[in-house]
Amino acid sequence: MDILSLVTYAMISSFTPGPNNIISMTRAREHGFRSTFPYIRGVAAGCLLIMMLSSYFNLALYQYIPAITPFLNVFGCIYMLYLAFKIMRSTSSKSEPEHNSKKTRYSFWFGFSLQLINPKVILYALTALSVFVLPHAQSHHQLLGYSLLLTLIGISANLTWALGGRLFQRFLLKYERPFNIVMGLLLIWTAVSLIT
Repeated sequence: MDILSLVTYAMISSFTPGPNNIISMTRAREHGFRSTFPYIRGVAAGCLLIMMLSSYFNLALYQYIPAITPFLNVFGCIYMLYLAFKIMRSTSSKSEPEHNSKKTRYSFWFGFSLQLINPKVILYALTALSVFVLPHAQSHHQLLGYSLLLTLIGISANLTWALGGRLFQRFLLKYERPFNIVMGLLLIWTAVSLIT
């Protein structure tokens, strides 16, 4: 298995702006780093559930329809290219609506339930597991291990955004365009490695 491609894809998908990261950053900036812990624990639990469900969903497809694997690779490649171009063309995050922390409770259950409807996490799980993991690892222990690895990478992104808070937000706003271009190029490299 090309673990470098898996980790690169996971890091780019996890560390780029998304609902989890923006909520973590905003909450930490407004109420402190520790106030994000219940929410991030919920995100972790929801993310792990999505990873495990995706593992077994992909495994069922992989075992019963082996011919689908090349199509999953192509789908994963196309999805990563789409993400790369979307990231590189994204507009300023200043235009995104602020989350009103007084109205929203950042609880464990809020973080958990957000994962069940978050398309970024669901597609991240389906793509990473079907393209990088299942062609090389199919035992229950391996699926659990990779699900934990992908969840830990995702949660490290949430913690990084929360820890950075206002400082990380200022950096991103100042260097948002170059950051997005670099992330997009890394994602293109990862996508091309799938089909070469």
